Amino acid sequence: MARIRVRFASLLALSAALTALVAGCGNGGAGGTGGDSDTASKDGTTARRGGQPVVVVTTAWEGAFAKAAGARDVRVIVPQSVHHAPDYDPKPSDLAAVGKADFVLYAPFEPYAAKIKEAAGSKAELVEVDLDNDADKVKAEVARLGELFGTEETAAGWTASFDAEYAKLSKEVQGSWPGGKSPAVVSQVFTVWSAKLAGAAPVGTYGPEAVTPEQLAELSGKKPSLVLDNAHMTTGTVLPDSGARQIEIVNYPGTDLDLLPVYRNAAAELKKAAGGS
Repeated sequence: MARIRVRFASLLALSAALTALVAGCGNGGAGGTGGDSDTASKDGTTARRGGQPVVVVTTAWEGAFAKAAGARDVRVIVPQSVHHAPDYDPKPSDLAAVGKADFVLYAPFEPYAAKIKEAAGSKAELVEVDLDNDADKVKAEVARLGELFGTEETAAGWTASFDAEYAKLSKEVQGSWPGGKSPAVVSQVFTVWSAKLAGAAPVGTYGPEAVTPEQLAELSGKKPSLVLDNAHMTTGTVLPDSGARQIEIVNYPGTDLDLLPVYRNAAAELKKAAGGS
């Protein structure tokens, strides 16, 4: 009987140790950073890395949206050195990173989107992002991503900062036009947001395809004084004989994934075109 009691006690101890081990694996232990450190929250969603999701984005543009929404663990696939992101061909290491993500952000016009979807498999949640720096669209996307990430408070805080900065920049640009009157503007389709910042409604748009002779004649006939070209897709002077001044608008943020400098830089270029400082 004594042997039976000892054996039973040993089995109980072993069972308790296994239970503690399983619980420890589930909680990831102190300072755990791997994918196994995920724990389930009350509403059934996953609390990843202390409540932060692992986000992989195709470009810095999606990355800026993710960061504004509150994501802190963001990996960008397309290097900053690639001026025209859709030309990039993802490497196997890029696709491997996609497979480890909780969320994968991409834009539908990116030709490698199909590869990204396939690499994501069943684990990552694929999120199609509307890449447009139009102020209203940006705020809508940031709020949506904040909901997905569970970082709504951070997203709301960023939006408040963005509203204040945008209003300031817009007032400065619009105040720089001679006589306070905004110029006639022709804009590439992905830079219309900068015309809006300047308080100007484009008299015509072009792209993303190259301007045809018919479009050239039509746009020149609008007698624009300013062309807002897309720096990432530029084909040179768009309206060479129109007399319009052309400026290059940058859509993508830098390596810090901060979207606000994109608006500051656009405002600076617009003020220069208006003859301001």
